Amino acid sequence: MTQTATAAASGESATQRFRADKAGAAATTSKERVDLLARSVIEAVHAAIRTHKVTYDEYNALKAWLISVGENGEWPLFLDVWVEHVVEEVATEHRKGNKGTIEGPYYVPGSPDQGAKGTVPMREGETGTPLVWTGKVTSTDGSALPGAKVEVWHADADGFYSQFAPGLPEWNLRATFTTDDDGSFEITTIKPAPYQIPTDGACGRLIAAAGWHAWRPAHIHVKVSAPGHELLTAQLYFPGDQHNEDDIASAVKPELLLDPRPAGRGETVEYGFVLDPVRA
Repeated sequence: MTQTATAAASGESATQRFRADKAGAAATTSKERVDLLARSVIEAVHAAIRTHKVTYDEYNALKAWLISVGENGEWPLFLDVWVEHVVEEVATEHRKGNKGTIEGPYYVPGSPDQGAKGTVPMREGETGTPLVWTGKVTSTDGSALPGAKVEVWHADADGFYSQFAPGLPEWNLRATFTTDDDGSFEITTIKPAPYQIPTDGACGRLIAAAGWHAWRPAHIHVKVSAPGHELLTAQLYFPGDQHNEDDIASAVKPELLLDPRPAGRGETVEYGFVLDPVRA
């Protein structure tokens, strides 16, 4: 079945999801912090204009582009691709457990719980190499975390995410796993493929104008949570992907690379998570 996923449609879905899940965060930000951060960003823009002698033609091109980002509903895509990785770096620099990385615009809470061992929902004949992933969730002191949640989501072989592209079942390649008594889990899914972020909208025009590429390496998204511990958000990558070194979202870290091994007609991989206790 041929699918057509547009930047505008994906952006609208991502914007609606953000408004439902995260827009309320603004209410907890003090006026002092808003003043400090807004002034810092504006001053950085002023500095760039002065340093690079920006012309009115360039300014108007920027203004037109910013307007089109809003019209296309692509602010979630723009911010998650080019800004979020630095926010994540600052927010988690204190951690002693696993490294994390960006969430991206395509997370949806409430995916079906498959228990400690199960298969991610997928279509019959889903394209991709079968992958069986085992691991444990522990605390930084080495103790197992039974009942921890491991939420998993990833794109299909065409680079599409369910609920953000037409023609896909609602929970395709999305699931939640709950660790057993020793913190273990086993997940069966398919190995995702690299994909390009949508390029038919404003972000694509920026990429073309700057001579960049739009590729993200193949990756599996996860959120790992347990009572009394900090939420870990990460993406797991595969060795040998040509875009691990130049990911457009700058989200790849060496600690997030998997080490899959051949097994039958698919692959197996072992990768666990160490969570930091919530800071007092």
